[in-house]
This record gives sequence, C-alpha cells and structure tokens, in this order.
Amino acid sequence: MTVLAILVIAITLPFAIVDTIETGRVYVFSWHFLEELPRRFTGPGRFRFMLQPTVAILLGIGGGLRDAKAGHPPYLSGLLFSAEHRREFLRSGVAAIRNLLALGIIMDIVFQLVLYHSAHPGAAVLVGPLFICIPYALSRALTTRLAG
Repeated sequence: MTVLAILVIAITLPFAIVDTIETGRVYVFSWHFLEELPRRFTGPGRFRFMLQPTVAILLGIGGGLRDAKAGHPPYLSGLLFSAEHRREFLRSGVAAIRNLLALGIIMDIVFQLVLYHSAHPGAAVLVGPLFICIPYALSRALTTRLAG
C-alpha cells in the first residue's frame, strides 16, 4: 500500500509542478487551498473523514492497551520526553498506521481529481495524515493513561 501511495504521488507531482509554474503559487500554501478545503468535507468522499479517524482511534486504543500492559508511559509523553521509548514508539506508531496513511493519501488524491479535476499531492500528504496521526496519537496516549 505504501508503494502504491508513493507511485500515485510520483505520477501526480509533475502536474502539481506545472500548476505551480502556471499560477505562480504553491497550492498547499495558497488561499485557493483554504477556499477549497470545505468542499473536501461536503463533497464525494466526505465519509472518509469519519472512517479514517475512527480506524486510527481503534488502532490507537490497541496500541495504548499494549503500552499499559508493558508499563510504558503514555504515547505522546513517551515520544516527547522519553528518549528510552521514543524510537520504539515511533516504530510501533508508524507500523500501526502506515497502510491507513497510504490509503488516506491515495483517497485524497482520487477525490481531488473528482472534486477539482486536478491533483495536488502536497495537499494529500498534509490532509490525509492530519486526520489519522492526531486521532491515533491522542487515543493511544489516553488509553494508556486510563488503563494504567
């Protein structure tokens, strides 16, 4: 799944570069991106903004329960303040959500094509992970706190 996401990004990147050259703006850092953002939540594919965070939360709960059982600190504090656990937490977090992240990026690019008739991989790399990483990290940390 990760390879497919990288391939989709690589295929759409030249179109984003041409758009940047033609318009003189980088889409993800433009007002155009902010103006189009609400359409992502109301158009086709809006269900993914409920489904992806829900799956991320479920994965986070599983990780948090494993952390509590192993006596590890909550996920976020372990990432930020525990050099001893940081590498292990990063590795397990990436392993848990890698396919979900890849699918989120692919879905975002597909729905950009449907909604806007263009693709901006930078936006997909920003929006997809935002709705997955934050719910995952918070649910994993809270689960560890509550279970520990």
